[in-house]
Amino acid sequence: MNVTTSAPAAPLKPTIDTLSASQQEAIRRIPAHDGGQLPTPIADWLDPVIKKTRPASIFLDPARFDLEQRSVFRRLPVPLIPAALVPEPGNVVAHDGYGLSLLVARAKDGIVRVFYNACQHKGSKLIEDCAVHKAARLTCPYHSWTYGLDGRLLAAARPEVFKDFDKTQYALPQLPAREQAGVIWAILDPDVDPDWSGLDDGFADDMAHLGVPTAHVYGHQRFDLAANWKLVLEPFMESYHVTRLHASTIGDLFTDMASICTKLGPHQRKVAGKVQFKPSDVDIPGENIHKTVTHAYQIFPNGVMVTSPYYISLMILMPRAADRTLVDYYMLLPNKPDSEKAESIAARSYDLILKVFGNEDFRAARITHEGLASGGLKTVTYGGMENTIPTYYDQLEGHFLTNDPVVEHS
Repeated sequence: MNVTTSAPAAPLKPTIDTLSASQQEAIRRIPAHDGGQLPTPIADWLDPVIKKTRPASIFLDPARFDLEQRSVFRRLPVPLIPAALVPEPGNVVAHDGYGLSLLVARAKDGIVRVFYNACQHKGSKLIEDCAVHKAARLTCPYHSWTYGLDGRLLAAARPEVFKDFDKTQYALPQLPAREQAGVIWAILDPDVDPDWSGLDDGFADDMAHLGVPTAHVYGHQRFDLAANWKLVLEPFMESYHVTRLHASTIGDLFTDMASICTKLGPHQRKVAGKVQFKPSDVDIPGENIHKTVTHAYQIFPNGVMVTSPYYISLMILMPRAADRTLVDYYMLLPNKPDSEKAESIAARSYDLILKVFGNEDFRAARITHEGLASGGLKTVTYGGMENTIPTYYDQLEGHFLTNDPVVEHS
């Protein structure tokens, strides 16, 4: 089944009026900066009695990693790519980030399907690279079996050499997949009864008003990190590190304040004012709201989206081992740059953000993993500006008993 969200055109001038009602309400709750003082409770959905610690073993133990894979990453919808990467019928791209050889294809009917990237003759990959292709059909490089983008086997070389050959029996096997909120999602275990309840309409509404479903993918880079995936995710769920870790790059753009937090189904939205933010500024006619306000989304279970004045960053974290994570970074623009100036701004922004995330956030994950692996810390502590992190772990761990086929239920 294919689900799309009706999205307004990506706004050229993203004022507060172009945002959803929920986004506007959150922005209007951002307090005026008062000498760096933290506002009183800002996250209505947080349990007032919340664990502030976690054992270091959740980042190191291979058994914990296997549990997460069984109960979450193979049973729940996970993000694969932004839908904008395959915007037109005939677009197809290979995807191997989760350790499975997959194809994501948009057929003539406009529906996006996710297949195993394996010819049904002898298993050869149909596409070997990770570039986006425009094609009407896919031909196996080994024996030239040819498939449509709907997965049907269209032709096989010398079919008479196969006894009782029936093309309908050799279609590419599919994984359950949906297009929603500008993202292509899949469930990585084809034998699981699909549960799409996590694809929240409120989150989709936010993404539509940010222009994500109609965006242009300006750039994509994959990072291979020697760190547990949760350590890669953590910096994007808290504001405590921003003025410190990013002191030499973007730290002076932000104030040392906590965020306005909202739950959108299983996802988190954090909205914060930058250093120059004043509540009265949000209604200035024509003012780009993203110049003074940042939205940061934790897309459950393993995605991150952050707004900037001229672009949106989307990151998909793909756990490969307890100490290894692949991260696909995408820069999304409202439109493809159509002038030298627009291209210059996009190129400089892309270069800067890759350095900030790569040299700072991702480096923090790596050195934290190395420190924890030394055995010098048994318990990790979270303070008030990090309170969304243990809340997220409560949510993640809630799936272990309900979803893990290995756990014996009492």
